[in-house]
Amino acid sequence: MLPAKAVIAFVAAQRLCELLLAARNTRRLRKSGAIEIDAGGYPAFVLLHAGWLATLFLAVPQTTVAFGPLLYAYGVLQLGRIWVIASLGRRWTTRILVIPGAPLVRRGPYRFLRHPNYVIVAAEIAVLPLALGAVGTALVFSVLNALLLKRRIGIESRALRQAADCRKPALSRPLAGVRPVP
Repeated sequence: MLPAKAVIAFVAAQRLCELLLAARNTRRLRKSGAIEIDAGGYPAFVLLHAGWLATLFLAVPQTTVAFGPLLYAYGVLQLGRIWVIASLGRRWTTRILVIPGAPLVRRGPYRFLRHPNYVIVAAEIAVLPLALGAVGTALVFSVLNALLLKRRIGIESRALRQAADCRKPALSRPLAGVRPVP
């Protein structure tokens, strides 16, 4: 089986590639009139994910070997992640960006779930540390992620509904403590 540090390095490289794709899509979406909602909440997710990876790297001993069945489960989650990204195409980003009047995506995993990416990420945050024997890391970061997602899902759902109704998100009905970023 794979050494823990190699697995963590692979996941970090994967996340970096995703951030580059998200940045490119973000630029495209903004050029096409997308409005960012809750830009102030975004850094908390960056810190959470960076902290999760750093904690795994620092806390998991060099000699740890990943537990095969859970590492396999993590690999299956990556297939789900690819499905989400492919389904959203150029609309996939790590930020909340909405295009007023654009219909919601209803293909791929979005036929079955409203927020499949968040389900996958929540599972990843628990499964990878468990595969590496880091039960405390799985618990702490799962709780922190759940707290952030509770807030974000409410904001995102409301903004997407408003955008689909051709109203400017956060302008027609203000979101508590959240300002749009043009």
